[in-house]
This record gives sequence, structure tokens and C-alpha cells, in this order.
Amino acid sequence: MAHLTTLPNEILHNILQWLAPKDLESLPRVCKALHSFVKGNQKLCEDIYIHHFDSPPDDDDRLDWETELHDLVKLENICHRENVEDKEGELSFVYKVVTRLLKHASPASHAVETSDTQYASRNADFLNALFEDESSRKAFLQKSSLFERVYRTQHHPFPALDKRQQQESAKLHCLYGKPILETGRLRSARTYPYACSKVYDIRQYTNRTRWGPFMDEAGDLKVDWEKVEAILIVLGSNIYTKKLTRLFNDVWDSPFSGSWKGSFISSPITDQSSLDAMDPYGVTGTWYRIVCFLDYNDFFSYNFTNPERDESPLHTLDVGEATRLIIMRIHVTKIEQAGPDSEYSSDLPIVHYEGISRPLDDSWDDNASSDLRGTVGLTKEGEVRWTSVSIFQGHERWKSEGVQLSGPKSGKVIGNWFDRDYDPHGPCGPSAFWKASDSETAHGTHAVLPRNFLLWSALIQMEDSDPEGDMEYTMENEEEEEEDDSESEPVANELPELLLDAELEIIEITHHIEDHPEPSSGA
Repeated sequence: MAHLTTLPNEILHNILQWLAPKDLESLPRVCKALHSFVKGNQKLCEDIYIHHFDSPPDDDDRLDWETELHDLVKLENICHRENVEDKEGELSFVYKVVTRLLKHASPASHAVETSDTQYASRNADFLNALFEDESSRKAFLQKSSLFERVYRTQHHPFPALDKRQQQESAKLHCLYGKPILETGRLRSARTYPYACSKVYDIRQYTNRTRWGPFMDEAGDLKVDWEKVEAILIVLGSNIYTKKLTRLFNDVWDSPFSGSWKGSFISSPITDQSSLDAMDPYGVTGTWYRIVCFLDYNDFFSYNFTNPERDESPLHTLDVGEATRLIIMRIHVTKIEQAGPDSEYSSDLPIVHYEGISRPLDDSWDDNASSDLRGTVGLTKEGEVRWTSVSIFQGHERWKSEGVQLSGPKSGKVIGNWFDRDYDPHGPCGPSAFWKASDSETAHGTHAVLPRNFLLWSALIQMEDSDPEGDMEYTMENEEEEEEDDSESEPVANELPELLLDAELEIIEITHHIEDHPEPSSGA
């Protein structure tokens, strides 16, 4: 019987290409013959990579397949270490490999899609499995200055990290996509009050940051991922308390979903314009948007009656916010190249858009109904920047700046809204939007509303209005009280009536939106 090492190279290659990456790592240590065959064998490494991960997009540079596999095996080994302390020194390496793997992500054609809007990806699934371990999330996703404040309040040790590492951790958290709202089982472990203190601190809004989620420094715009992380947490908390994760769980509650360029599932459009065909960002379509804001008295009191306004962070803020769910319909109006003095990179064009904004929840707030116009472009750092202006009766009123988390046609855009005139007294707050459809002209309930909207509308009326009702905390020296399940169960005969009420409300919303299909001349 022939030995493995005596087989022809072609046959040996066909056998070894089905190895798991971690098994290939140990194979060269078996004998000199296998070491010689595996070492530097780029074709073998490429085939093993393609069998286990996404095929990188065509526009990726030529990869060193051997290095890619080696780094992925090392990443896996690091994440499988038992203790947080054994992982913490690897933050920069983990950041480098995770961001590179997401850059190489592409739709997995063999996978079953679990989302209506986001493609499945083997790279994203691999990372999701690694970060299911809570110790990995603590070691790599909770090392920004925001989490440092949380942990120090609880008198927990926190490693000394420089600003670059804090930015890396914050970006990893943003790419993870599911906001981390608790770091323990005590109320002091909630991240929301610390995130609010950053998002609503008017000192964060300066001319150099363009009042958006950017660094407050001279020169080219660079994303401040700690700001983006704080916005993600604030929005995530409000989405959670309003039960909106039941509608948008694939965007807000699924780790690494939509965290790579081109992850949005595009639908075939028969009436695509020539401008849409030239648009690299996929602007035209229907988008969902969420906007949160403080009562202005709370905002003013927090920012301008505080006796200690030095460079240190303001105290935590937890006074409650209003939340608006909005639908936007926008279309491309012009595409141009960035000039030599532009803030944008010339690698991609600048896309201009116009459209309308309408409320989708029960607020019926006039401030949510407006015309829109804005631009999308690539910063010189390589991030996708969205700027929008809300227009009321022909007059610009609110403006927003945001960054698309993972590049063109990816999961969501996160940023800040503020007064169009950059009023130093505010107001301002967090905002995000994410795409629902490539069609701007979709009509009817099913085309406009997300899946399970009727059920959500009914259940939200039946549940406790306490925003922290679903949060699980273990208070020190507190005896657990036995819950009466009968009181928490909805009454069966209430559901049909509530669903009917919700359906009537949805029909009213849909008619309201369809009555305003085009932006006004003032836009």
C-alpha cells in the first residue's frame, strides 16, 4: 500500500485541500516531505480558504493565501482561550484580522438567507461563532473609553490602552453591530447612560467634526469610532425598549450582519435610471430611519447649567428620550467627481440625492415629515460619508452627518442630527438609517412596512410601558420574588381586536405616505 507522501502531487493536493485550516497548520510538523509540500504552497492554501470562507471580491488585491490562513487560525486560537486576561494583549492583531476578513467577505451562494435585506456570508458566520463567547466580547469589543468609565465605576480593573487601541475596539463593536447594553447584571453595568453623556454633550459638535461622528482635529476628516459606538448604544437601547428589534433584528440584533461592503441584497429594477447605474453607493430606494432626542429642557440643563465644564466627560445621563421611526424615499439627482480641493476622495464620485421623509410610527410629528436632499461620498480616509438636510416648506431646518459602517451598500448609516445653522445651543442627537428596498416607488402595505409590523403594533400596546421592563438585573442583597405568570400572559381574546386596530392604523399610515409620493419643488 502506497504511503501518502509517495502519491503524485496532484492527488495529494486533491486530498489535502479538504483539510480544516487549523489542521493544515499542524501538517508540516508531521514529516519533512509534508513540510516541503505545504510550505509556500499558495494554491493549496487558496483552495482550503475558498472551501471554508467567502471568495474575496474581484477587486481585492492578490492575497497571500498562506498568511491569510495562518492569521485566521491564530485568531481562532486566541478567541478560544478561556480567560479575558489571556486575550486582552491581542486586541490590535484581532482588529487587523477581523477587519480584513470582513473586507474579503462576499455573498455565500450556497447559504440560506436569513434576512430580507442582508446577504449571508461565511466570513460573517465564522466571526459570529468566535464572538459568541462573552470573554471574547469583553476582551475586544469593550475596551473603548466608554467601557473604561463603566468598568471603573464598578471598581473593575481595566487595562491601560492608547487612543488607537480604544478606537480599534470601538470599531470592532460597531462592526459587530449588536449594541452591548450591559456589562454585568447590576444597574450600574448599563452602558446607555454613559453613551448618552457623550452623544448629547454639545462640546462634541464642532466645526472640525462637521457636527458629525468625526475626529475633532485639523486635516482630513477621520471617523471617531468611539462617537459612532456611543450612538450605536443609544439607538440600540431605544430600539430595544420600543421592541423594534422584532422588526429589524437582522440589522440591529444579528452580529456581523451587513458588516461588509455590498452586503445589501439588491433587487432587480426594470426602470433603473442611468444615474442609478453609475451610483456606487446604491442610494435610490426606500430606507428606514430612527431619530432620538431629549426634551430640550433636559438638553439645555445638561449642557449649560453644569458647574463643571472642563475637558472631562460630563456625568452620566439617563432622563429618557423620544424616538421616531421614519421612512425615507430618495433618488439620485446628480453625480460628480470630487475636485482637487474637495473634502472627498476622488476614488469614488459624489452622489447627490433628493426625496421625502415620513413618520412610520404613531407619533405623527410634523418634524418627521419633510423633503430631503443630501450627498454621499468617500472621505479621503476611505469611509462613506452621508450628509442630509431636512426641508420644511422650502426652508432647510435640520441637518445630519453619518458614516456607513462597512462601506458602500452595507448595513446601516450612523451619525448625528443637528440644527442646520449649527446652533451652539443645540439641539442635537443620534440618528441612523438602513435600506429596505431598491425601489423608491413601492406602494402598498407589504411594500412599505417591515415583516411582522402588525404583530409588533399589537404586542407593543399589550406590554408594560416600563422601558427597563425586559432588562435583567441582579441587585445585591435582593431577594428574588416569584413571578405570577398568569399576569404576564396576554389575554387571548384581546389579540384579534388589537391586531385589527393595528391594521387600520397601518392602512392610514400607508395612505398618508402614498399621498406624498414625490418631493415638493422646494427640495
